[in-house]
Amino acid sequence: MLQTLGLDPIAEQVYRGMLTNPQDGVPELAQRLGLQETALCDALDRLSAMALIRSVDHAPSGFAPLGPEAAMNLLLARQQERLALSQAAAAQLIADCATSQPQSSGENESLSGIEAIRNRLAQLSDEVASEVLTFAPGGAHPEADLRASRGPNEEMLDRGVRMRTIYLDSVRNDPATQEHVDWLSERGGQVRTTASLPVRMIIMDRRLAVLPVNTTDAHVGAVVLHGAGAVTALCALFESTWASAVPLGAVPVRDCDGRTRQEKEVVQLLAEGLTDESIAKRLGVSPRTARRIAAELMERLDGRSRFEAGVHAVQDGWLPATR
Repeated sequence: MLQTLGLDPIAEQVYRGMLTNPQDGVPELAQRLGLQETALCDALDRLSAMALIRSVDHAPSGFAPLGPEAAMNLLLARQQERLALSQAAAAQLIADCATSQPQSSGENESLSGIEAIRNRLAQLSDEVASEVLTFAPGGAHPEADLRASRGPNEEMLDRGVRMRTIYLDSVRNDPATQEHVDWLSERGGQVRTTASLPVRMIIMDRRLAVLPVNTTDAHVGAVVLHGAGAVTALCALFESTWASAVPLGAVPVRDCDGRTRQEKEVVQLLAEGLTDESIAKRLGVSPRTARRIAAELMERLDGRSRFEAGVHAVQDGWLPATR
């Protein structure tokens, strides 16, 4: 039953057995479940790594299971994290494929240089009938880019186009970007923020999407996707990210472990092996800020190295266990 949430059948069997028979030691539980003790011990290791059981000296088996409600919430949270990572990877794959074959099948259109991008976006903005969806990563945005976008944005809003934009949480720290976001909101644009975004993109009327050819420098060039399959996938990614993003005026909240969304994202990025500089780019903050957040998290996780901090993050339920 819990396989869809990342728990294998034997581990689930052992977890349920521990809930219903807490008095059993390892030999008794193995006999009751019809398992070899080695298989049972392996399952206990997996459950421990997933933080579904914890070591308890006085327990007959040496472990005590997490309560069913707490376990379900933990598994659901990890499933959502895995889904978000999969969606981000899918978006990046779509972008990479699009930019590597910009003229494939007549479905893509290649743009080179910032002026070509701005001119084409202005043309496309004139043609938009109902909706624009935007991922705007990178933290602080150049004032020239913000100024260049105001005219087309205002024109679209005036004629009733629905605009939804997702920025990074870090834009709250940049006065120029914050001013632009406030301007956009005052004119009817809907704005939310999230800790990180997989790729810069603009989707128009759910029929075309504009993506950068270089994710580290959006000014180099862009590709306009017209393929229905790719655009549909990107729309799904946007809606999923929008659902979990926070409205601009909302007060930031911390989870049950006292972490902000930005801190949760840093834990995940550290586990993926990203450097401080790469993390800084993903969050739209300075490398110094990224290093500070990483150091504070390592201290909270009691990790003397990033590897050790990652192990503790899994044990504490901050990260999904790998399988």
